[in-house]
Amino acid sequence: MSVKLEKMSRIELIELRKDVDKAILEADDRDRRDALNAAEQAVAKYGFSLSEISGGKGRGKGKRGKAVAKYRNPLNHEQTWSGMGRKPHWIHEALSSGADITDLEI
Repeated sequence: MSVKLEKMSRIELIELRKDVDKAILEADDRDRRDALNAAEQAVAKYGFSLSEISGGKGRGKGKRGKAVAKYRNPLNHEQTWSGMGRKPHWIHEALSSGADITDLEI
């Protein structure tokens, strides 16, 4: 697959970036599900469940709710980040472009 980025408009590039970011998130989810299924199959081979091996921390997300967003992508207001976990790609791009993290606060 060869994309001629230099022939694309700024609007097309922004749309492409949004599509790539979405595809990356979907691939992350798919890979996590696959890894979890592989782990469950591996422990089942020995007669255990994943929750038994992990001390009761199996598939569920526990009682913790979704974290409140603290940062927003200025180019796409639908993209937010709570400040917990790994920084999203758009945060890295903004910081490398010279933005300060406080510029992205909601």
